[in-house]
Amino acid sequence: MRLSFKKQIFFFFNLIFFLVVFSFSSNSKELPDSFSDLIDKLMPAVVNISTTQIIEDKYSNLPQFQFPPGSPFEDLFKDFFNNQSPQKKRKATSLGSGFVIDESGYIVTNNHVIGNADEIEVMFQDETTLKAELIGNDPKVDLALLKVKSDKKLPFIKFGDSSKSRVGDWVLAIGNPYGLGGTVTAGIISAKSRDIRMGQYDSFIQTDASINRGNSGGPMFNIDGQVIGINTAIFSPSGGSVGIGFAIPSEMAIPVIDQLKKFGKTKRGWLGVRIQPVTDDIAEAYGLSEPKGALVASVTSNSPSSKSGIKPGDIILEFDGKEISKSRDLPRFVASTKIGKKVQVVVWRSNKSRSFNVILGELESFEKIDKAQVIKNKRNKIESLGLQLNNITSAIRAQFNIPKDVNGVIILKVDRGSLAEKRGLKSGDVILAIVNNDAARTHQKVLTPIEVINAVKKAKNSGKNILLLYVHHLNSSPGYVPLKITDK
Repeated sequence: MRLSFKKQIFFFFNLIFFLVVFSFSSNSKELPDSFSDLIDKLMPAVVNISTTQIIEDKYSNLPQFQFPPGSPFEDLFKDFFNNQSPQKKRKATSLGSGFVIDESGYIVTNNHVIGNADEIEVMFQDETTLKAELIGNDPKVDLALLKVKSDKKLPFIKFGDSSKSRVGDWVLAIGNPYGLGGTVTAGIISAKSRDIRMGQYDSFIQTDASINRGNSGGPMFNIDGQVIGINTAIFSPSGGSVGIGFAIPSEMAIPVIDQLKKFGKTKRGWLGVRIQPVTDDIAEAYGLSEPKGALVASVTSNSPSSKSGIKPGDIILEFDGKEISKSRDLPRFVASTKIGKKVQVVVWRSNKSRSFNVILGELESFEKIDKAQVIKNKRNKIESLGLQLNNITSAIRAQFNIPKDVNGVIILKVDRGSLAEKRGLKSGDVILAIVNNDAARTHQKVLTPIEVINAVKKAKNSGKNILLLYVHHLNSSPGYVPLKITDK
């Protein structure tokens, strides 16, 4: 018996509706009526972290005012300063969160939670308190790894893969907001790969789960109970939660934590390029169909990039098989790649793609400046001008990308608010010569800090107000910089 046309249409639409509903329900995760069972499993591994730092008392450097004998203020202020003067130092405390990742006692938190703490204590949900040792920290990604000693195996939680999480997924946050202890909040992932201008490796997970002060360092869970983020920052005009919180994704945190655990520090890959975004105009000028990749602004001498043939003006489109959609993708990809690995870098040059094989170096080795040398060269600072000077070593030449034909005295540091800063001098600038105040305006070349220091002293002793420097500016051409060296 054949169905009528209307019945066939009705049957067809009901079949489609059934298939859509079945497909949706089969592909969706069933949410529990409550998160309580999951929280019972996770809570014991989340800890409160308190730190103590010894700092100078704010009253210790106050001037000791003198008053005429018999003044009514004399006894009052004498008592005040007598009470304050013994307190040369005091303890400052702060609170944060963390979580155990290993039964032997390894704990993850934020670097800014522990800061420069002299003492770190970890309190568990059963109020057990243990002293913690700092294993290693990474200010660039804001992570720190602690270790506690316990006579029993500790409850711990596992990481999940944040790359598989999606906008709209449920997440849970557990932490120590305002020192209240274990507090649970729930929300969804509001966005991914957020750049909040905290550093060059920004790629935060954004959530509307309530995160407040004290939640820093605490875990963000998916509904499977896996850590997919470390709660780190909030956007808040009021100082409290407004539904915009940020977490370091686990895919970024795991390699850093593994390195801290193994070496006590990070060991990041290093390419040796300075980059800038590819705008619409740059893409059009280069003949690209869309703005993508990272434009190489400069290449560090003797770096992996320079040795492989990458040049300023190249646009890096791919790194080790990964497409560079935005320029900020490149630093993260490079940093997470193993040192010494041979990677393929695809660049856009002369309207076509070219491939280069690059053996990655180590970023930390490149950035390292011998601490003993820094201490030794403290005498090479001109306090009145706010300039910290140094000889140009091979390491410094590579670090600041100073051309081989540029010789002089490098400016390592410029004090904020100093005369040097006001005149536009920056770290990496090179003082090539001192311009003499003679008829010919002769240039006295300088190669050591003491030559610059002596020139300043000589100018002061002769009553000159201005010292004229001939300076090679970082990533620019040389120019003259007048510095006022007296108070006249």
